[in-house]
Amino acid sequence: MKYPLILLAFLLFSFTPEPKGFYDRLSSAAISLTKDRVAYDPSYFSIAYPNGDVPANKGVCTDVVIRAYRKLDIDLQKEVHEDMRQNFKLYPKIWGLRSTDRNIDHRRVPNLQVFFTRFGKKLAVSNHASDYKTGDLVTWMIGGRLPHIGIVSHLKTADGMRNLVVHNVGNGQVLQDCLFAYPITGHYKYGE
Repeated sequence: MKYPLILLAFLLFSFTPEPKGFYDRLSSAAISLTKDRVAYDPSYFSIAYPNGDVPANKGVCTDVVIRAYRKLDIDLQKEVHEDMRQNFKLYPKIWGLRSTDRNIDHRRVPNLQVFFTRFGKKLAVSNHASDYKTGDLVTWMIGGRLPHIGIVSHLKTADGMRNLVVHNVGNGQVLQDCLFAYPITGHYKYGE
């Protein structure tokens, strides 16, 4: 009787678990960013291209998304810039630009919304927490004028009712219960 239990234990622990799916890895990448001390800084920076980034200790909400995807070898700076170069007319003209700018285009929420709609999935916006899954991208409008974006994580609120979100709204890259803190303007899935 002793040996079958040992054999069962061996079989259970000798197999490595399946690798996590893309959106679980994106969630983990986003959560890992919360360990970095980052000051909210919306300044314009000249950065390298491709794979350019603002200084590691600075950033805004879009930099959370950019850095999380970069950990999965997806360079949104390059992807957004290339699409904007070829399809500039499809992107917002809020800033009065007449051409692309590889230093900033990918750091603007409205541009990311267009990009994720074109190359990912635009999902329904709802008031039901269960509609927002691990790895989803959510955009909001704060105070009626500030576009914002975050990544839905796999971690839940203490009551288990909502997924926590990784974002930077002014206090650095943080994990918070903020899914319904602001009016939601977009809901997307991108990757894999």
